[in-house]
Amino acid sequence: MNVIVNARHMEVTDSIRQYVQNKVAKLPRFYDNVQSIEVILDREADRSVVEIVAHARRKRTFVATHRDQDMYASIDQCLDKVAAQLRRHKDKVRDRQGPPRGETLGGTGR
Repeated sequence: MNVIVNARHMEVTDSIRQYVQNKVAKLPRFYDNVQSIEVILDREADRSVVEIVAHARRKRTFVATHRDQDMYASIDQCLDKVAAQLRRHKDKVRDRQGPPRGETLGGTGR
């Protein structure tokens, strides 16, 4: 999985870059088909803005944005949003499939 950390209107410190990479590395456990993640850090007047774009197989793209006073809080909240999107998508894909083998609908199967 590729992780790209970009910044606008600010310089990214090594501690922020390391923090982002450690947090983003946990996202594939919510959905296995994540191929690349781009994290865009921005500084507006008195707020930090974090945008995360996750690209998955079959041209699926998940985007989340969060604005907050603290950069680390913005990263955490934005990761929660993307994780929720990935979790919902995985549930949707799993529910489209039929029941597991050996299970029958409506009782004991006799």
